[in-house]
Amino acid sequence: MTLTLQSSASFINFKETKDVKTPDEFLGMVSFAQAKPSCRLVAKSSMQEAQLSHEKIMEVRKIEKREKLHELTANHSNSSTRVPVFVMLPLDTMTMGGKLNRPRAMNASLMALKNSGAEGVMVDAWWGLVEKDGPLKYNWEGYAELVKMCQEHGLKLQVVMSFHQCGGNVGDSCSIPLPPWVLEEISKNPDLVYTDRSGRRNPEYLSLGCDMLPVLKGRTPIQVYTDYMRSFRERFNDYLGNVIVEIQVGMGPCGELRYPAYPESNGTWRFPGIGEFQCYDKYMGASLAAVAKAAGKDDWGQGGPHDSGKYNQFPEDTGFFQRDGTWNSEYGQFFLEWYSGKLLEHGDRILAAGESIYQGTGAKLSGKVAGIHWHYNTRSHAAELTSGYYNTRHRNGYLPIARMLAKHGVVLNFTCMEMRDGEQPQSANCSPEGLVRQVKTAARTAEVELAGENALERYDGGAFSQVLATSMSDSGNGLSAFTFLRMNVQLFEPENWRNLVQFVKSMSEGGRNASLPECDSSRTDLNVRFIKESHSKKATEVAVV
Repeated sequence: MTLTLQSSASFINFKETKDVKTPDEFLGMVSFAQAKPSCRLVAKSSMQEAQLSHEKIMEVRKIEKREKLHELTANHSNSSTRVPVFVMLPLDTMTMGGKLNRPRAMNASLMALKNSGAEGVMVDAWWGLVEKDGPLKYNWEGYAELVKMCQEHGLKLQVVMSFHQCGGNVGDSCSIPLPPWVLEEISKNPDLVYTDRSGRRNPEYLSLGCDMLPVLKGRTPIQVYTDYMRSFRERFNDYLGNVIVEIQVGMGPCGELRYPAYPESNGTWRFPGIGEFQCYDKYMGASLAAVAKAAGKDDWGQGGPHDSGKYNQFPEDTGFFQRDGTWNSEYGQFFLEWYSGKLLEHGDRILAAGESIYQGTGAKLSGKVAGIHWHYNTRSHAAELTSGYYNTRHRNGYLPIARMLAKHGVVLNFTCMEMRDGEQPQSANCSPEGLVRQVKTAARTAEVELAGENALERYDGGAFSQVLATSMSDSGNGLSAFTFLRMNVQLFEPENWRNLVQFVKSMSEGGRNASLPECDSSRTDLNVRFIKESHSKKATEVAVV
């Protein structure tokens, strides 16, 4: 299988920086003139607004913005907690040969980020690159160069143990498969990867069903992940706790603790589909059958729910997820407890290994949980259930996850911190704000540290203001850190850069000087690529119960 890595323009153009000698000189190149950003206003359907002059509309919007920012600043200034901001580096920070990609441009970009006030950066340590040449053959050289570069600029580093494939999901700009020798084992035994009801295999991540089986040339997947993390510790021991301040342990697709229930590759899934259960490889099947037999319900162990629908359906289109569906029956509860329980066991195993390796190094451990906000306002929370989060109208699915993370002293890293309910399509019954509130409460109850990320690439002041509001807390459940997605050429555009610098300053100063524009200047798709093309059939409206 050929491994390909697509290049992306993710850095500052180095040709423009070749004569720069100091960080201050460089900052002058990216700290653009302080002209006020212009926001292209789109008139709403209101007849009254349509009759207002352009000047009056602008004045009204400015007053509204000042009032909102005043309220936000006043509230946040009550908290003296500083929230450090990290910036994710490009997915293709390393070449397929394991070297640092475009090091001179990277150096210039890191210089700019340091002068912006950012605490540091985050980078994926791709399993498919580091252990590419064979079992236990690790190449950390490109990462060593990056670590030294960060140290020179006084930046901290968050490193993700990325045991998943890059490619096929939202925001994936390059392709980095699993190591070739792992793909070889998968080709001989396709049940090593997650499988849906129709038999579709997903090569993003190894199935947790084989966690404890010696299926990778005599080692179990957990042993392989453990050896990988131990190798990283041995190679970078001198930097742990000072330069490398956090190790995020990948536990599934996109590095998140979840099943690959909504794969975008080949158009399999589109927002806001409910997704599908991923429990049809032989190892997951054997586990389900054993649990069902032990419960005296052999017929419940013959596969997942038969009426759970297809990837792109809505809850009400299915017998399982509809309002009074099978999800709330004795069988549904049995299956969902098993399905979500297997995911918790998987996370527990990997984090126990990470804890044993990095304990005492001074580096924090973190684990990422996905922000699955669509269909949140329905009873069944279908998209969360297929992903492995047993969260419904009657059950809190995030508290068990938070407690599992707390058991190992792991930071809960949660996404979709930038999203607002009003930006989402009504038919999808989304509530990213409600979801974030629930997760914050779960983190506080479990006494686990909470950090955040934005789910989509956004550079507008509205997104930054939402993160700023989310980071606030008067009750002990604010954010301990925030990682911004992501560094690329768009970030360094004048208006976007100003927004980032002001955001970093506001996060570090308890929300003061939060003068961020309230428009989406980047015209980002707010709904995970919702409405890529015109749909001939209107999505079914689902009643909010």
